Amino acid sequence: MKTTNILLAGVGGQGVLLASRILSEAALAAGLDIKQSEVHGMSQRGGSVMSHVRIGEEVHSPIVPEGECDILAGFEPLEGLRQAHAVKEGGVLLYSVDRINPSTVSAGFAQYPEDVEEQLKSFKCRTVAVPAVQYAEQVGNRRSANVVMVGVMSNFLEFSDDIWSQALTAAIPAKLLALNIAAFELGRKHI
Repeated sequence: MKTTNILLAGVGGQGVLLASRILSEAALAAGLDIKQSEVHGMSQRGGSVMSHVRIGEEVHSPIVPEGECDILAGFEPLEGLRQAHAVKEGGVLLYSVDRINPSTVSAGFAQYPEDVEEQLKSFKCRTVAVPAVQYAEQVGNRRSANVVMVGVMSNFLEFSDDIWSQALTAAIPAKLLALNIAAFELGRKHI
């Protein structure tokens, strides 16, 4: 199996780190090697958060090499756009359509580009827009949008339903598990 390179990019509080944990648990349940690295930045204040996840039979480095990202999940459109250059030609760029102003925009230091979605669609990869918050609200908790995004990503990873079930169970507290399984399934059905 070749190494699969995944980047997750979002804003603090969106659950990027939980999503990477679910991916890591799935890889472990499948008996694969996993390396993961996180960049928290100013995540506590709505700043950028990014996670590198590399899955394969033998992975030596946690950092996704530039231009070799197989799957990019942008939990927020502008954060997805900031990392879109890393997606390889023919890769997959998933992004939540739900806009959250990064701290620089909220503070008035920058403007949110009006054409973010058009820019995302200009890359030479498969682009998938996901109404993640809308799906999460359907299951009763908008904070499950991150698990919706993992559900969408699951369509591009060769793990069985049983592996995903084990990963969700390992990463999510029992009292929130049923809700998040429903969110995962809505994401899985998006494609």
